[in-house]
Amino acid sequence: MGYFCQRLIYRMSENQNIEYKLSWHDEYLKWICGFANAQGGTLFIGIDDNGGYHHLENAAKLMEDIPNKIRNYLGIIAEVVLNETKQCQFISIHVNSSSVAVSLRGRYYFRSGSTKLELTGVELNSFLLKKTGVTWDALIQENATLSDIDEDCLAQFLRDSEEKGRMPDTKGLTPFQILEKLGLTVGPKLTKAAIILFGRNPHKFIPNTELKIGRFGTDSTDLKFQETVEGNVIHILKEAQIQLNHKFLVRPIQFVGMHRIEKHEYPVEALREMLLNALVHKNYLGAHIQLRVYDDRLSLWNEGVLPRGLEAEQLKREHSSRPRNPLIAKACFLAGYIDIWGRGTLKIYNSCKEAGLPEPHIAETEGGVKVVLYKHLETQYYATGKGPLKLSDPASHAATNGLVDGLVQGLVDGLVESQQKLLKLVVDNPQISKRRMAEIIGISTTAIDKNIEQLKRKKLLERVGSPKAGIWKVRKPKK
Repeated sequence: MGYFCQRLIYRMSENQNIEYKLSWHDEYLKWICGFANAQGGTLFIGIDDNGGYHHLENAAKLMEDIPNKIRNYLGIIAEVVLNETKQCQFISIHVNSSSVAVSLRGRYYFRSGSTKLELTGVELNSFLLKKTGVTWDALIQENATLSDIDEDCLAQFLRDSEEKGRMPDTKGLTPFQILEKLGLTVGPKLTKAAIILFGRNPHKFIPNTELKIGRFGTDSTDLKFQETVEGNVIHILKEAQIQLNHKFLVRPIQFVGMHRIEKHEYPVEALREMLLNALVHKNYLGAHIQLRVYDDRLSLWNEGVLPRGLEAEQLKREHSSRPRNPLIAKACFLAGYIDIWGRGTLKIYNSCKEAGLPEPHIAETEGGVKVVLYKHLETQYYATGKGPLKLSDPASHAATNGLVDGLVQGLVDGLVESQQKLLKLVVDNPQISKRRMAEIIGISTTAIDKNIEQLKRKKLLERVGSPKAGIWKVRKPKK
């Protein structure tokens, strides 16, 4: 294969909107459909995944058949090109992103990363709505009337909004006129956003408008008790605080008027932002919100992946706000519950840092977003030979302090400064990534790998679980 062709394929392989196939099969119309429904892309025929060229015996016939099949089966036009050099010949099919939903024999496909997905159920409904330019929360909620609105919650919303002064003047207006001001009506009818925010019984119209809270031991197999909070956004915000205070957390929290970090198990601001993010960005066609309280951590999961182009790592720094439910988000902004600058996750990270807690973990998982907060160091997992440590165990607490002091102060022979820093980071956050270690310590990830290997050889550090989902574990040095 010639140099030009090799370089061309190399450059193309760096683009995630690329798919390689050795030869043409009609099955690949699914890939073209997926490209059209996503960001567009290019399908190459006659090239393998390693960039190797494979001769196309029927290239001329394919150049006639492929455009016709794309037009007849998908209803779109794609640019089909026969690429030739002295050494190689291949076909490229360039597909533009479609402004309308594209189907193949009644099925819808979508390109996500390097994977072709068939959309069904909740995902298909969300996709079709998005393609029409209408968000789910702006749809009319059939059969809902003003009698389905909880006027006490609406009044609470107005009181909460007074401090920020963002709400337009509502003095003298009827409840329906207030909802109109908030953009929560379409003519004489209520939107789904109105029911989610202020519905007397949202579950009557929209399943899974609830928060489930479970108290676990060290893992999800050890469920001790649980509670379910059903209702609108205003009710859930209030009732979640009550439930957490009465049954799930040792130290009470207060969501209202918190402008500083209190000495709670977890920062109030982080808990509040976690819950608000879930309520505002939740896919309400999916499952309920799940809050799990463990001995050493707290996690919250809500269905609905991050917006396209936004990665979990970007949530640690400034990023744009792209709410899934803009009407719900706007109302929460006017009430002063949230801002519109995408700072919610930054507040979670910063409040934990100010409280001296390990860095939170935020990631996409199981079709949704999961946020995990960790308690102080004494409740993290360390190797003492007796399992996880707890605050109620003074002997374990003292043993851990001695172990950490011995490691980070260089009391173990041959422990250089970078290794001391690395161990301190692991003690602070057992889920910390190598990349984050490198950023904090100021060395390369290659150097981090070398230090980790040395610590493993000294039997001071081990990895428990999978590379992605596991944790770092500091081991007690043998005497």
